[in-house]
Amino acid sequence: MNPAVVEMLECPKCKGAFRLNKDDLVCAQCENKVPIRNGIPRFVGAEVNNQTAENFGAQWLEFDQFNEKVHQQQFLDWIHPVTPEFIRDKIILEAGCGNGRHTRLVASWGAKAVIGVDFSNAVEAARRNTEDLPNVQIIQADILSLPFKRVFDYAFSVGVLHHLPDPRLGFLSLAACLRSGGAVSAWVYGRENNEWITGFVNPIREQLTSKLPFSALYYLSYVPSSVLYAMLRMVYAPARRRNLDHRLFYGDYLGYISQFPFREIHNIVHDHLTAPIAFYISREEFEGWYEEVKARDVEISWHNRNSWRGFGVLPSPL
Repeated sequence: MNPAVVEMLECPKCKGAFRLNKDDLVCAQCENKVPIRNGIPRFVGAEVNNQTAENFGAQWLEFDQFNEKVHQQQFLDWIHPVTPEFIRDKIILEAGCGNGRHTRLVASWGAKAVIGVDFSNAVEAARRNTEDLPNVQIIQADILSLPFKRVFDYAFSVGVLHHLPDPRLGFLSLAACLRSGGAVSAWVYGRENNEWITGFVNPIREQLTSKLPFSALYYLSYVPSSVLYAMLRMVYAPARRRNLDHRLFYGDYLGYISQFPFREIHNIVHDHLTAPIAFYISREEFEGWYEEVKARDVEISWHNRNSWRGFGVLPSPL
């Protein structure tokens, strides 16, 4: 580990500082030991007993692809109004890094340091996909108990908070790692315009698909993925080229993803079917998170008419 990263950490048990040993981190105050395996500090147990972490960990180990053309623009859309220029020379925290594709993008934009955190064993894929970047460190930890001091200039979480048992507390935990004047972005499922998902898809996901073994769901999800992909290519993609996709059912979103390759569509379908927990957040609730941390320059916008993206800056001391 980079010693500079160790300086950013604090013990989640007592808030003490860590010192770096060969194979672990040791709290100088309470002697809490955190093992380092494969270059990754493990603030959660070796066996993660959490269905959400297990399901998403398996997903990101399988869907390990990175399509720069697709994923860079998609990521910029999710963190709007943040730009690559905003990232330069900043210390960045990503909460829920999955396979590390966004971690890698942010690091390539000139960040001083990027810390990618995930609760699941997807950290193995994230480590593999970023190990050539000296400004990246992957850490396995719980978003609700992040082991960091207030040292980050910018923190973001894309598509993760709504899968936590308490999305609001996840956001507050993320904001608590920011220095004064630091900025935070989040992207979450919206409650508005998603009634057909909460009423039809969610019960199937909760009662059936999220309980299936990964291999079973992986192949089962080929069926709706294939149907969706055919519809996207034959209907939504031509409509998007003629600027008519907004007139179709769920057209803003389906028109948007009609440009994606099949592998990405399969990933999206699998993602929606695998999560044991998925909250759909109203704009009012989402805005309340930013109000609670007293953020300024807040910008909340509706993305593809099915999700909310937010940005805000924490107040600086007087």
